[in-house]
Amino acid sequence: MRIDKFLKVSRIIKRRTVANEACNAGRVLVNGKTVKASYDVKVDDIVEIQFGQRTVKVQVTNLNETVKKEEASGMYRDI
Repeated sequence: MRIDKFLKVSRIIKRRTVANEACNAGRVLVNGKTVKASYDVKVDDIVEIQFGQRTVKVQVTNLNETVKKEEASGMYRDI
């Protein structure tokens, strides 16, 4: 699954276009490397997103194409 879609489906970022823009701006890192929006995320990848002064770091635990709002947080765990 593409990283921009993962960020949207897991509800870490609300919209896919915003996730895409964050990737293009170099604010999304996977396993310590800056990635483009087309990067294929895998289970156990460490995703780091920089929101201004705040940084969110999560580990991918599950990849689902669609998920309900209540189950979205099951796709990752905070680090």
